[in-house]
Amino acid sequence: MPFKSKAQRRKFAQLLVEGKISDETYEEWNRSTGGKELPERLGAARTRTARKKSAKKTAEKTARKKAAGKTRTVAKTRRATARTTKKRTAAK
Repeated sequence: MPFKSKAQRRKFAQLLVEGKISDETYEEWNRSTGGKELPERLGAARTRTARKKSAKKTAEKTARKKAAGKTRTVAKTRRATARTTKKRTAAK
């Protein structure tokens, strides 16, 4: 399996030094990666502001649904889930 990033390669090298993986495992991954140019890290980490914005949007969406009377109470949701589960088990 090839390495996906430089950070992953460093982590495997650290595990090799600590004796947690074998030399053969590290070399197998290194060979399968070949001479590819790897990114430093995969994907971008979400920033604190992005998480806050996402949470705010979710809260606003929930508030709109509540105002429109479209939210379910926990008890209604549990009953609906129980009915669906019963139907599935009865069908089998």
